[in-house]
Amino acid sequence: MPETDDLSLLIAAAQAAGDLALRYTGPKARKWDKPDGAGPVTEADLAVNDLLEQTLRTARPDYGWLSEESTDDPDRLTRSRCFVVDPIDGTRSFAEGSRTWAHAIAVVEDGRPVAGVVFLPMRDLLYHAASGAGAFLNGQALTATTAQGPEGATVLAAKPAMDPARWRAGAVPGFARAYRPSLAYRMAVVAQGRFDAMITLRPTWDWDIAAGDVILREAGAATSDRNGTPLRFNTPTAQSDGVLAGAPGLHAGLIAALDHKAPAA
Repeated sequence: MPETDDLSLLIAAAQAAGDLALRYTGPKARKWDKPDGAGPVTEADLAVNDLLEQTLRTARPDYGWLSEESTDDPDRLTRSRCFVVDPIDGTRSFAEGSRTWAHAIAVVEDGRPVAGVVFLPMRDLLYHAASGAGAFLNGQALTATTAQGPEGATVLAAKPAMDPARWRAGAVPGFARAYRPSLAYRMAVVAQGRFDAMITLRPTWDWDIAAGDVILREAGAATSDRNGTPLRFNTPTAQSDGVLAGAPGLHAGLIAALDHKAPAA
């Protein structure tokens, strides 16, 4: 099964990436800001990106390549399968010396992730999934919660999502908000059942969410953009209009409660 073969490759690559990233020392790693307000990058991001590109593209030379730390090559759009990579998701946390950062790696086939890994080496958490094969954390099967509506649910969201103007009723539904700095990790812990859902309302890059998408779906969760449209990856823009994921009943309730005319957060 190609998906499981690819998953084995992704797991090995993520573990090697973790070994490399841990040679750097967070706050002591050289850091600078990318142009146009694109956020920080460290020497560790680039070293991990080089390792992953060499490892993965050597193993699958016919696959496309899309990474946060690589110049975009439109040739990826001609490939049926494409690697989608965030070498370090949560660079700010990494640079601050936090443990909450991840390697996020996926294989996308015809717009849908079919294998994905989210690995937090400093927390020894390896989430992984392949289409039709289930989702796992360190070898243990994952199942999302069965929450049926927003009231009383636990939802991972940044503060802008709590603006009442973004909700139809002019008030935020009665869920409890929590937060994690890595978007890939937020998706993974929802798949794990530790939280009921996650929301981000701002435009979101493919590399932040592709691996999490397949892990969530294989754990039984529903995923979409903030308007309820199924997520598509390896598109020309490499972006989605936000992300909403969680227990299917809760997902539907949150989609219905959002004001889709409100600007992106």
